[in-house]
Amino acid sequence: MNLHRPFPEARGSTPGLVVDISPASAGWEFCGLTVLELQAGVPQDIVTGDSEYFVLPLQAGLRVDVMAVSEPDTIEDTFELQGRAHVFDRITDFCYAGRDSIVRLTSDLPAVVALPNARCSTRLSPRYGPAEGVPVEVRGAGEATRQVTNFGVPGVWDHVEKLICCELITPAGNWSSYPPHKHDPTAPCPVVNEEIYYYRISGADGVTPDRGGVGYHRSYTTGEHEVAGLASIDVMLEVRDHDVVLVPHGYHGPCIADPSYSMYYLNVMAGPAPGRALNACDDPPHAWIRDSWSGANPDPRVPVTSADGRCDPHRTGSLR
Repeated sequence: MNLHRPFPEARGSTPGLVVDISPASAGWEFCGLTVLELQAGVPQDIVTGDSEYFVLPLQAGLRVDVMAVSEPDTIEDTFELQGRAHVFDRITDFCYAGRDSIVRLTSDLPAVVALPNARCSTRLSPRYGPAEGVPVEVRGAGEATRQVTNFGVPGVWDHVEKLICCELITPAGNWSSYPPHKHDPTAPCPVVNEEIYYYRISGADGVTPDRGGVGYHRSYTTGEHEVAGLASIDVMLEVRDHDVVLVPHGYHGPCIADPSYSMYYLNVMAGPAPGRALNACDDPPHAWIRDSWSGANPDPRVPVTSADGRCDPHRTGSLR
C-alpha cells in the first residue's frame, strides 16, 4: 500500500481537484477525503453515493445546497458557511450531508474546501455546525503541546453514523500525535479505525500555507502486527502542504513540525464497529509520556485559533 500521497506538481486533467482519496484508492473499506478548489461563482456538484460527508471550508466561505438523489430538483437544506482565510486563521463552521445526496458548492471568492467522508448504511438529514460550538482542546505540554479542534468527534458531533474528524495545529518545533498510538485489530485495542492525515504546512511567515514548508510523519509496526499477519510499516516521511498520509494499521506518531514552519492536519477516521469511538493504544515503551504532562506548563502559543480568530491578535503571524 502506498501510504504517502504527496500533492502532485501537475494536477492532471481534473481542474480544481487537490486531493482525491476514496476507500478503493486507499485500499481499505471506509474512509475517504476530497479537497477541492472552487472558482468564484462557479457551482460544483458532489454526489455522496454510499458515504456521509462533512463540508469543511479551508479557505474562504461558501454556500452549500443539499438535495436528495431521489429528488434532485428539491433543495433539502441550504447552509451559508462563513469559512476562514486559511487553516491557521480561525476555527470554521461546517455542515454535514448524508449518503445518497447531491451537494452543490458555490463560493463568491476562490475557495478551498475539504470533504472528509466515510461509507455508511443510513441516510441522515443535512445539518449545520457553528464554529462557536466547536470545542478546542489544548493537549500535551512543553514541546508536545498542540491544539485539537474537535468539530466531528464522538460526544461533540453525533449526527453521523461512521465518520470521525478533528483538526490539529502544531506550532513550529512541537510534536503531536504523541506518544505513538494505534487503533487497529491487534491487542489490546478496543476499536479499529482507518485514518487519513491531510497536511497543511505554513511558509516562512508561520501562518500562510505554502509548499515551501516541511514537516515529518512517523508510522511503524511492531511484533504484534507481524503475528497478526498485517503488513510491515516503517516510514519517516517528509510532508508538505496538501500532502496526505494513510494509516491502515500500526503505530503512528510523532507528527513533527519543523522549527521554522507551523503544521496543521485534518484527521479523518472510520471503522467497522457499529458505534464511533476514538480509543487508541499507546506504544508501551512510550506510554509514560502522557503522565509526564501532569503539572507541566503547556506551550503559551496554544491555543492558536478560536471561532473569533487567532487567539493572540498581537502576534505578527509567526507560530515560532
